[in-house]
Amino acid sequence: MSYIEEMFGLSGKTAVITGGGGAIAGALSEALLKAGANVSLWDISRDAVDQAISRLSGSIGFREKMNGTVADTTDRESVKRAISETEKKFGSLDILINAAGGNRGKSSFNETDMKQFEFVLKLNLVAGLMVPTQAVTQYWIEKETKGSIINMASMASYIPLSGVWAYDAAKAAVKNLTMGAAKEFAPYGIRVNALAPGFFIGKQNKALLIDEKTGEFTPRGKDVIAHTPYGRFGDTSELAGATLFLASNNASGFVTGITIPVDGGYLIQNI
Repeated sequence: MSYIEEMFGLSGKTAVITGGGGAIAGALSEALLKAGANVSLWDISRDAVDQAISRLSGSIGFREKMNGTVADTTDRESVKRAISETEKKFGSLDILINAAGGNRGKSSFNETDMKQFEFVLKLNLVAGLMVPTQAVTQYWIEKETKGSIINMASMASYIPLSGVWAYDAAKAAVKNLTMGAAKEFAPYGIRVNALAPGFFIGKQNKALLIDEKTGEFTPRGKDVIAHTPYGRFGDTSELAGATLFLASNNASGFVTGITIPVDGGYLIQNI
């Protein structure tokens, strides 16, 4: 085994990715599979998870190392069933990536619809962090597993984005709760960290950033590019290195409570 394989390889490990049908989840799955891990994709939609597995199987193979599970990550019993199914398939669960989340709509502060606000908070904090983390850490503590959790933060964790109030609040909370949970679970050898992707084109934000009729950047897309020193959107494959670093106990075994921006310099833009 080479030094790089020893440091970053994940052979024999099993990673769960919630929100498994998403674009970022797909890129992280590819990285983990190539590093030797088994990957269990959890999603509330059977079609979404089946399509994700089909795409990955067609592009990189590794079908025998993948599993798709329908799981409602707002419901702890549903998550427990997903844990059991994952364990039955692969024998263990070592890495949890909380990738469920997203935004709905954009408005001024005073025009914010409170039902939608509450939905986005629940999507990103209850489904996207709290419930799966509770269930998986309980499982790890019982099994004495030194697991790794990777939460999905955002540029909005640091600087609020205009018009997406619930998303801003939720992603700021993700960064905060990552630090709090890291301290809570450190005595058990469980690490909790986060990634903060800059702007990557996905299913949920594509129409916001690119005009569907012309293929040109929307005004918001132009603003993002102007604020990003690299002058482009990220490619989801560029999240792979940071993911493997945080997932591997050999590479980051003494790292917990941090959030790593992968943003093309978005956070250090100045005038």
